[in-house]
Amino acid sequence: MHAIDAALTPRNWDHYRSAVVDIRFAERTVRVESRPSGTVEGSYPDAASGAAIHVITAWNPLGRTASDDTNAYAQALLLDEVRRRDLTWWSAVGGDVGGTHSEESVAVVGLGDAAARDLGRRFGQDAIFAWGADAWRLLACDTDAAEVSGWAACEYGRTTGQGRR
Repeated sequence: MHAIDAALTPRNWDHYRSAVVDIRFAERTVRVESRPSGTVEGSYPDAASGAAIHVITAWNPLGRTASDDTNAYAQALLLDEVRRRDLTWWSAVGGDVGGTHSEESVAVVGLGDAAARDLGRRFGQDAIFAWGADAWRLLACDTDAAEVSGWAACEYGRTTGQGRR
């Protein structure tokens, strides 16, 4: 990954850099992982119509572990906001590659980086992800800090009807 301004990154930045995201499209789940810059492995989803997919969560605001009830409530508020804006979205889960930590998220099409960062910031988040056809980006919510890398995406399971609009 390439750091644009590492001095302005949140304290958990290294955890975010190594995170994986599982996005549940209509009939499949795709895992996205960062790779060295310039690397693209797998297929970018047709459902995004070439637009960036921003991955945002409302879990554990301010980097503090919250209760399941608090996280579920915050995530429901985030989903309400996404629906109110009539954005295309899919359920997602972000976490560490070993599966010891995960957070419900939403993968959204239809936001620019500034609007996606603002939404993350409104829900107390340090950072969000932006997946594009040519890069996987980690974007800080409170600063302009960002890291750009390549990505690998692989389908690892079939799902039933998880995609939403």
